[in-house]
Amino acid sequence: MVKRSKGIRSKSRKILRKKPRNRGINSITRALQEFEKGDSVNIVIDSAVHKGMPHIRFQGYTGAIEGKQGGSYLVGINVGKKHKTLIVRSEHLRRVQ
Repeated sequence: MVKRSKGIRSKSRKILRKKPRNRGINSITRALQEFEKGDSVNIVIDSAVHKGMPHIRFQGYTGAIEGKQGGSYLVGINVGKKHKTLIVRSEHLRRVQ
């Protein structure tokens, strides 16, 4: 038997799928958006941008901006009782209204 692959994008067919009308479109405004420390953001993975993509287990989480690291942002989230800090690029973040 062949050994099943267990890469970082395994079991993500539905989560990382784009709608047919949005396929291939990457908004430049989403890449250039700026956040301040303390802003509340949702993690919404854009599967067309591989750089700075968080792990798929964090899709849909809401956290707060803790700082900036290069072109990426440090996002603090709570998973159960643990506090985790993710390094995420702005294409995968959306401001909470």
